[in-house]
Amino acid sequence: MDKTGLSTAQQIAQVANDFEARRTGHAPKSVTVVLGGNTLVITLHGALSPAEKAVAQSLAAAAQLREYHRRLFVNAAGALRLEIKRITGVDVRDASAEIETNTGAIMQIFATGTVVQVFLLAGAVPGESWTGTVRADKS
Repeated sequence: MDKTGLSTAQQIAQVANDFEARRTGHAPKSVTVVLGGNTLVITLHGALSPAEKAVAQSLAAAAQLREYHRRLFVNAAGALRLEIKRITGVDVRDASAEIETNTGAIMQIFATGTVVQVFLLAGAVPGESWTGTVRADKS
């Protein structure tokens, strides 16, 4: 932990929350940060405004909203990338964002040479059932 008493994940969540509020004028309801290997996934829950969620009821409008948020993220992500580097001490090589218009969630993905599949679950998974990482190395 750093001198603020926050874990790395908590620091990144706070930075991502602040970034989203500045970028869109709408703060998410909550932020989840997951690190697996060298892939960092930040999920901003409830990040779309009520007006955006209403507009997204149309498939065409939802596609335009996704594209708008992707472009907005690409154009503004430099500051977030720098904050992640400051917190973790590791450069960010790549970043992308995906919007789930039904729930208003935005996934910001920072990956290095990997394929990232993000599944937004309908509910929480009990902690005791989580088994960790499985490697399928073919040597």
